[in-house]
Amino acid sequence: MMRKLTTALLAATALAFVAGPATADKVKVGIEAAYPPFSAVSADGTFVGFDIDIANALCEEMGAECTMVQQDWDGIIPALLARKYDAMIASMSITEERKKKVAFTNKYYNTPAKFAQKRGAGISIDADGLSGKTVGVQRATTHDNFITEVFGENVEIKRYTTQDEAYLDAVAGRLDLLLADSVAMADGFLATDQGKDWEFVGPDFTDPKYFGVGAGIAVRKDDADLLAKLNEALDAILRNGVYKAINDKYFDFNVYGEPLPQ
Repeated sequence: MMRKLTTALLAATALAFVAGPATADKVKVGIEAAYPPFSAVSADGTFVGFDIDIANALCEEMGAECTMVQQDWDGIIPALLARKYDAMIASMSITEERKKKVAFTNKYYNTPAKFAQKRGAGISIDADGLSGKTVGVQRATTHDNFITEVFGENVEIKRYTTQDEAYLDAVAGRLDLLLADSVAMADGFLATDQGKDWEFVGPDFTDPKYFGVGAGIAVRKDDADLLAKLNEALDAILRNGVYKAINDKYFDFNVYGEPLPQ
């Protein structure tokens, strides 16, 4: 995962203080809305994307009245802990480090990370090939952690508040490589006119040590009831065809990462 358009009025309206644990009949859902195809803001100001459709499907399954709350990525966990929303559906990877702060549902999708280069650049993805190269990543992501820990001594890392900012610097010639979620980068950059001169390079990266075990829905640790209901709803939409319909709306492959439960 995984990116920002301003919807200040919507965010300001939704960011009300919530006292006590969340209830499952009224749920504020934190989203980034700047990470297509998972979440974005359409031309008419509505929230769209895979994450948004999954959120709406889960709310319908739970019979809950849900409000979407947009939040910048850098503050997305602190805002959850500050009770600005109750559940976070924002393509956040389930990692051991994040589990120290929040509770996660089971995964709702799992896609690999990948590098992209200027078409034909011929960069090899290893310590020697990356030596002296400049790599763009979104700040405070699993991709940031991975490049810092694994190749930090070999590369110059440029960190961005949004994935879109990294794409702009790549097109402007300020980056040798991008590292991001492969699906988000394929749809949000490589498939666009802006990214037509860029291509994937190197292997998929999936090591759970860095990338977790898939994207999950985060809630505060004291909201065990909401967590249980979200997991029940997720299991239901995975089995009743709703998840597949959403998947097929955005992707021509199974983004869940393994066969759907029957």
